[in-house]
Amino acid sequence: MATHHARRLPAAAAVLLLVLLAGGSAADDASSDDDAGVPPSPGCSNKFQLVKVKNWVNGTEGTIVVGLSARFGASVPRDIHEAQKTFAVLANPLDCCSNSTSKLTNYIAIAQRGECAFTAKAKIAQTGGAVGLLVINDNEELYKMVCSDNDTSINVTIPVVMIPQSAGKKMKGLLDQGARLEVQLYSPNRPVVDLSACFLWIMAIGTIVCASLWTEFVACEQVDERYNQLTRKDGPNSGTTNREDKEIFEISAKGAIVFILVASVFLLLLFYFMSSWFVWLLIVLFCIGGIEGMHVCLVTLLTRICKDCGQKTVQLPFFGEVLTLSVLIVPFCTIFAILWAVYRHASFAWIGQDILGICLMITVLQMARLPNIRVASALLSAAFVYDVFWVFISPLIFHESVMIAVARGDNSGEAIPMLLRIPRFFDPWGGYDMIGFGDIIFPGLLVAFSYRFDRASKRGLFNGYFLWLTVGYAVGLFLTYLALFLMDGHGQPALLYLVPCTLGLIVILGWFRGELHDLWNYGRSQTENLVDEP
Repeated sequence: MATHHARRLPAAAAVLLLVLLAGGSAADDASSDDDAGVPPSPGCSNKFQLVKVKNWVNGTEGTIVVGLSARFGASVPRDIHEAQKTFAVLANPLDCCSNSTSKLTNYIAIAQRGECAFTAKAKIAQTGGAVGLLVINDNEELYKMVCSDNDTSINVTIPVVMIPQSAGKKMKGLLDQGARLEVQLYSPNRPVVDLSACFLWIMAIGTIVCASLWTEFVACEQVDERYNQLTRKDGPNSGTTNREDKEIFEISAKGAIVFILVASVFLLLLFYFMSSWFVWLLIVLFCIGGIEGMHVCLVTLLTRICKDCGQKTVQLPFFGEVLTLSVLIVPFCTIFAILWAVYRHASFAWIGQDILGICLMITVLQMARLPNIRVASALLSAAFVYDVFWVFISPLIFHESVMIAVARGDNSGEAIPMLLRIPRFFDPWGGYDMIGFGDIIFPGLLVAFSYRFDRASKRGLFNGYFLWLTVGYAVGLFLTYLALFLMDGHGQPALLYLVPCTLGLIVILGWFRGELHDLWNYGRSQTENLVDEP
């Protein structure tokens, strides 16, 4: 049997693998803001809901504002056709902490946060005849308006909604100028079945399956070993006829633990020091990795289709002899990545991000490999703890989820690009469904190992492990999105569900078949017996 030498990845690729851990949770970016440990009380037991505030200025429709309903007061309609257009007016005084001198009857009052309790503002607005109250927050966050301990009996029958500071200032400025402002409050239901999440589910599974089968069914062996990357190759006069070995990074158990610890430190640095320039650094790293990944995939595919393309080479300074096809494809991939970076805020930018990300992950799963279940257990168990801690436990220490804050780019105003994302086309709230690269790469390493083990053991589809681990990953990802739905869109540590459904499955299946020892020690004897070739 032919053997290859496992060699370490270039430093840049190792750093890129570390950066991938920054996106390790499945989430969406528009969720209903439900209870967060706020106990209900009589008259103060409403469920927090995001509210759309549609507005018209002098008859011209403006930009829809998203607000948050209070724990008390009337609920807003779910259907826009049931919501009434109502003129808005500023409370006077603006804090609405005393009886308003401006006419509020049959108007929606707009008041500034502060000086008194939210329930006091609502009662005064209701007493003045207002049919609703919009509270302008003192920042862009949507604060949860709850009842105070002294509010033992609340009888507020009008809807109360908080809106961001910028939107409130704009409305106040328009009313101060004498403009006629009409508003319409409603809170549409989100679809029970999120089709965008289904597409993302298929993309994630497809990426893992494609990466696992890539070498055998897509990559030409000659191209895979010799021209898979734009790297230096020994020429005919170099004194050797051996082809350049495929560069493989074989993960070790010790390296897996160190990797997760370093990733945790890196995540904290992102959390505390993330700024626009730091995000740009991540964008540049993502583009470099995406260019390399896209180049590798395109060269491999085109060379597989057109055999002659893999024979034409050209001599380049420093690189030596490389494929002519690579010289043509690298500029295309570079332009593609640059255009994505320039237009990354456009509505269509998710397409380019997903293409670059999928190509990058396929390439990483070709270069990085798990040697056996022993190392897989160390890596995935550590990643499991990492994901759960930084999503669920970190709020107890840092007052917010570190992982989700970094993924959203809270401190920089930009989201990091190490995510697959897809718009929620059929959701009235819009936004994106997302999954971090780590939630695909970590289980993908195990699925790819199972395929190599099956092929080496000459196993069929059903008596092997690859099919069942693929099904296990699909089930784990489904459970992730089910939890996401049940938790009203709050970010979930996907590895909480994926690790038991993949690592747990192969351990149980191996034990049941009496093959756990072979899976645990696979490749160790071969590695110990390897002798470097001259």
